[in-house]
Amino acid sequence: MQDIVLGGHRIGAGQPPFIIAEMSGNHGQSLERALAIVDAAADAGCQGLKIQTSTPDMLTLDSREPDFVVRGANQDWEGQSLYELYTTNFTPFEWHAAIFARAQERGMVGFSSPFGIEAIEFLESVGCPAYKIASFENNWPELIRRAAQTGKPIIISTGMADLADLERMVAIVRAEGNEQLVLLKCTSTYPAEPHNTNLRTIPHLRELFNCQVGLSDHTLGTGVGVAATVLGATVIEKHLTLDRADGGPDASFSLEPAEMARLVQECRQAQQALGSVFYGPTQAEQKSLAFRRSIYVVQDVAEGEILTADNVRVIRPGNGLPPHVLPQVIGRPARHSVRRGTALNWDMV
Repeated sequence: MQDIVLGGHRIGAGQPPFIIAEMSGNHGQSLERALAIVDAAADAGCQGLKIQTSTPDMLTLDSREPDFVVRGANQDWEGQSLYELYTTNFTPFEWHAAIFARAQERGMVGFSSPFGIEAIEFLESVGCPAYKIASFENNWPELIRRAAQTGKPIIISTGMADLADLERMVAIVRAEGNEQLVLLKCTSTYPAEPHNTNLRTIPHLRELFNCQVGLSDHTLGTGVGVAATVLGATVIEKHLTLDRADGGPDASFSLEPAEMARLVQECRQAQQALGSVFYGPTQAEQKSLAFRRSIYVVQDVAEGEILTADNVRVIRPGNGLPPHVLPQVIGRPARHSVRRGTALNWDMV
């Protein structure tokens, strides 16, 4: 399975997980706030900053017919028409270059989720280095195909997709000769509940499709992202806002900057902790061996005196014979006199 290099950052096994801060509509239609979110993501240690490229008309109709009104998805969206929701959520096209430039200045790679073919054409014009296909678009072959044709890394969220859907989208990307594919396990509820997240799917996805696999996470907190890292996720995407109290369409399931920093730190620690299959003392544990138990002489013993439970004991430190040989020691004579507090060795028995 090949690693992917995105904006100078390597994505793959053995690397720290690539953490993406999703801005979505948390900019509140303010470019100043959008740039502040970029800075917050960089300060938190994220490697990627993602926005969304759409217009309301690209996504839906301006209608309040029942099919076009949100019911039961998220309390902040309840009762809005889809058109109204996407009007507050979209990122103006004229902001993209400034957002991407700020991300690059801060050492991150900025990229986007396109929500139409025309969005990809625009993003190509501003040098977008990768494309993220959102869960709600992952059943649209033409969008996936056009993104794959750019030859750039393609990240696809798998929310709601069954195996047939997954096989279709992966085949579309690879038919274009594009092997730079990341699948993100995703639960498309907002927020998502941990018990609906099914993280065991991550290694199964990797085995099925032989590609990098990560998590697009809408749960609250950082625990699910850390658990995904342990299961081999090489990419973690999480929504970021400056302050949930400010509200907005995605605020309720977004992390604040301090939480994002904790996610980055804990995911990196989790990846480091995986290590390899290893038994015995590590190099770092060598000095701690002295604090294990071993067999010591606890009373002065004369030459020829029988060793007993009274004059030898298993105590700390660990410089004497190992405890498991105590039955072989008890009842044998001392080869020579031994002082109290001496670590026992076979030359003394």
